[in-house]
Amino acid sequence: MYRTFYSRLLLNYLAGLLVAALSVASLITFTLQDIAYDECVWLIAIMLFSMLIMLGLEWAVFTRQIRPIRLAFYESIDSFVTMQTIYLRTHLLPMLIVKRILGPHLFGLALPAAGLTIWLIYTGQLSISPYYVLLALLGGFLLAGMHALIEFYLTSYYIRPVLEELQLRSLHLFGRELTLGGRVLIPLKRKLRWSLFLIGASPLLLYSLAVQLRLGDWNINHYAYWKWAGIVLLLGLGFSFFASRLLTRELETPIQYLYRRMTEVRSGCLQMEASDLFSDEFSRLVSGFNHMLLGVRIQADRNDQLVESYFATLAAALDARDPYTAGHSLRVAEYAVQIGTLARLPKQVVDQLRKTALLHDIGKIGIRDAVLLKEGKLSEQEWEQIKAHPVLGEVILRQVEPADEMAAYLPGIRSHHERYDGEGYPDGLKGEEIPLFGRIIAVADAFDAMTSDRPYRKGMDADTAISILQEGKGTQWDPYFVGLFVEAYHRKQMREQTRKQTS
Repeated sequence: MYRTFYSRLLLNYLAGLLVAALSVASLITFTLQDIAYDECVWLIAIMLFSMLIMLGLEWAVFTRQIRPIRLAFYESIDSFVTMQTIYLRTHLLPMLIVKRILGPHLFGLALPAAGLTIWLIYTGQLSISPYYVLLALLGGFLLAGMHALIEFYLTSYYIRPVLEELQLRSLHLFGRELTLGGRVLIPLKRKLRWSLFLIGASPLLLYSLAVQLRLGDWNINHYAYWKWAGIVLLLGLGFSFFASRLLTRELETPIQYLYRRMTEVRSGCLQMEASDLFSDEFSRLVSGFNHMLLGVRIQADRNDQLVESYFATLAAALDARDPYTAGHSLRVAEYAVQIGTLARLPKQVVDQLRKTALLHDIGKIGIRDAVLLKEGKLSEQEWEQIKAHPVLGEVILRQVEPADEMAAYLPGIRSHHERYDGEGYPDGLKGEEIPLFGRIIAVADAFDAMTSDRPYRKGMDADTAISILQEGKGTQWDPYFVGLFVEAYHRKQMREQTRKQTS
């Protein structure tokens, strides 16, 4: 794998270098035909000397750039972090190769060749005009840019098998998958704009340089030519620049649109499909995205149904232990949802509150029947066992996986018997130290407990229970949530009275 990759990189570079050298030689041959033989020798010597410097610099940079990848294939890697660094470096190789080509072309070829040529002109060894040196520099930069562009895309293609091999090695050695984590190393906008601009501008610039070499040194006779040629050149370059930006935007817009929709899906928004705004191949991507979203939505609905069934089954199992409290968890959940809705809690929070209320007494599963179902007065020891059920419920639900899915329910289950004045259990929390769900469920739980029949007493009427809740505002229960619940109860009573009077 590495040898194939390495040989392809070398072959591509040498092929590009050969094409560039032939292009320069052709320009010299066809544009400077009248130059003396000894001056040609000097120019060839300068080119060879500069190319040797360039090759030396490129080889040094190339071996340094390729060393981490070689390390992954020929030496043992003892750290996942090291493998991840190599993976990242491999992704960056196309951009590094662009720098490797442009840097040595400038400092190894263009500047030494131009400097030596100017020095020979100054000492009288060459009779050509410095104007040609300027044109040669511009041509060299242009050819280097074209070479770098081709190398960039070829390298981007050749590194993909290497990246796949690195993934396999990482899974084999460390059992972990290499990833960029969504990082954008080479932005599409920059890549496309420079590529399209070079593709459009290079023929114009090469033609202009070739014509100027044929026209010879700058003089007043060329003014008329360049007056119009310059306008054409500026128009062509301007068109290449703006067309590249427009085409880049045309390709980037659907990608950014789909990325935003993916972000929304990741945050839980599964209802809104992507709009079919594009008439090219991106239309297929939008259709595929929506098809995938439909599958995710179906699976999410099934998961929600399973979770609902799970909570309802646990609540039913708890209520089934004591026929006198059957339906207690469902009624407490109903009252809690009513309070949460009146408090204008978000829909998702209200749903979490309902599920917490369904399981608020789940810890009673761990209490012996002799204590839980005892009809008479509980002893102090038995009462302590009953008081342990909030903590026991939290312990039970901590065993459910995944743990992060249950995290929202645990505080309310543990704290639903805390008192607003700090006299409750198990932690003696006070006021708003008590978790939100615990304060709401405490009100709902107390109202249902007071209005439900027990084997040792008959449930009190709702009006009496409401009065007790009002008396306990700010001491046993959160005054805000008691106020909401009591006010809603009175409104309901007034509506019923009005309906009876009108019927």
